Amino acid sequence: MRLKLLLTMAAMILATPAVQAETVRPIGSGQQGHQIIYDVIEAGLAELGYESAQMLTGTYPTIHLAVAQGDADYSAVFWRPLTDQFFVQAGGDDKLLAAGPLYTGAMQGYFIDKATADAHGITSLDQMKDPAIAALFDTDGDGKANLIGCNPGWGCEKVIEHQLDAYGLRDHINHDKGEYFALIANAIENYKAGKPIFFTAWEPEWTNAVLVPGKDVVFLNVPFSSLPGVENANTKWKDGRDPGFAYNDNYILVNKQFAKANPKAWSFLNGLRMPIADLDEAAYRINSGENSAEQIKALAKEWITKHQAEWDDLIAKAKSAS
Repeated sequence: MRLKLLLTMAAMILATPAVQAETVRPIGSGQQGHQIIYDVIEAGLAELGYESAQMLTGTYPTIHLAVAQGDADYSAVFWRPLTDQFFVQAGGDDKLLAAGPLYTGAMQGYFIDKATADAHGITSLDQMKDPAIAALFDTDGDGKANLIGCNPGWGCEKVIEHQLDAYGLRDHINHDKGEYFALIANAIENYKAGKPIFFTAWEPEWTNAVLVPGKDVVFLNVPFSSLPGVENANTKWKDGRDPGFAYNDNYILVNKQFAKANPKAWSFLNGLRMPIADLDEAAYRINSGENSAEQIKALAKEWITKHQAEWDDLIAKAKSAS
């Protein structure tokens, strides 16, 4: 009798469908340097019993709308204040939450090669109004300096477009808005050949490990702080320098309903911290060849191991969230 009961129970267990893990849908911009962040998040969510769907991609306005409307559950790259306007336009606090910050104090600015800066005493973006200075960075022969700027749809593209007008530089600078990473790769080759270069850059990003600020390149001060849609903008650093872009903190953008329905996932996303220095190093390694999906996942696993104690504590707190 007992054997029959045990066999019946075993059959019932085998016949019972397995509980399916909830699928989480990420969305990003498609930048390869961001992938390690998503892989770290995916690993954490997996420990909490979630599966991650294939990555969706879009421009930053599209990313915010997708998360707000529930077409995606989160995006790992939400810079504040740079992309706050997209947050508001997508529905703001009624539909979205900002988890984190994932990292803080990210810089951005306008850069030129140090050799040209030293040779011609260039320290300010405003000096591009001098035809002789602008001509140094003219790559298409029209007399204007060619700035490697940001892709259409990026928050920094809107800032640059605003500042060209605010500083009266529209007639002196061409904002080249092609594929950024292809343009910056060309700029690196020009730098190696001893040619002047003029570009915007931010961190965390691999370019900082190739064109090292203070060594290979220098950032230019802007004439005054000015940001689109911001009254009394202040982009100055504590030492008085002004790169024109406010320091940004990066959050994980989360659909509000998803966060409410998934307290464990929310607790994990809200508690995750990844230092900028770690992300700079990872981005450099990815750009240097460790760029297959398997290799980037290995970098993510390496990062988790490096921070194992903090990671275990984060996962334990998330598992107890309700």
